[in-house]
Amino acid sequence: MTSCPRIATASPGLELSRVVAGMWRMGEWGMNVEQRIALIEQCLELGVTSFDHADIYGSYGVEGLFGEALRARPALRERMQLVSKCGIKLVAPQRPDHTIKSYDTSAAHIIASAEESLRQLNTDRLELLLIHRPDPLMDFDEVAGAFTRLRKDGKVLHFGVSNFSRHQFECLNRRFPLATNQVEFSPLHVAPMYDETFDGLQDLGVPPMVWSPLGGGRLFDSSDANAEELRLVIKEISDELGRPFASVVFAWIMALPCKPIPITGSGRVEAIALAAQATQFALSRTDWFRILRAARQDDIA
Repeated sequence: MTSCPRIATASPGLELSRVVAGMWRMGEWGMNVEQRIALIEQCLELGVTSFDHADIYGSYGVEGLFGEALRARPALRERMQLVSKCGIKLVAPQRPDHTIKSYDTSAAHIIASAEESLRQLNTDRLELLLIHRPDPLMDFDEVAGAFTRLRKDGKVLHFGVSNFSRHQFECLNRRFPLATNQVEFSPLHVAPMYDETFDGLQDLGVPPMVWSPLGGGRLFDSSDANAEELRLVIKEISDELGRPFASVVFAWIMALPCKPIPITGSGRVEAIALAAQATQFALSRTDWFRILRAARQDDIA
């Protein structure tokens, strides 16, 4: 069985599995408690020990579903790292006081959101808490103060951000050391390689987390001409190497020197295992650039 290794983040003492299990769709998977426990156990057996959440996932419901599994099998908690995010306010029946979709990175909201995530996940601490999106009203000093309080209280051990630009990341990181920036990246969305996001993180020794590494499934089924050409190139490499298509994509992402940590989005352990398999081989530089050329439609100066 493939065993996924771990990777150190920029925050001393925090290691995440090289591939992270994304839970944002758990509410759509139709699993009862025992099935959720089984999925978690199978991930842990693969070495995928880090689980990515956000307070808003499943209209504020996914953390509770995961927490039910931990309540039923408490011993699982010590074998994993829990990641969550806060800062987006959705209009939802579970939040009747939210009258408009908006962002909130005030200290009061960050602390209240973290404490609610702890209750929902049935745990006494989060290994990692991220600000979900940049907030136009974000006060970097206030955010840093909230992080400091949560760490002092032992409720959150490490902190990061998600979807931040290089400059936004560095502004907050100067005030409070951050472990990661979770951003969208795939062969269908390569902007972080060209907008200084990945360059800046590599310079600071901060591995990014990557969401939607398979382009939200579009790599498999999009009828867009560029996606179809890209799919053909990846399939050629997959066939030549005798490696699964999805594993080749994950290997392509993990080859970057900033050491991205991809997040899966599937409730099928087989799909998570394909991501973990990507840690067992490396693409040649030629194959890596074949994929990039297809992704950018030969636009390499």
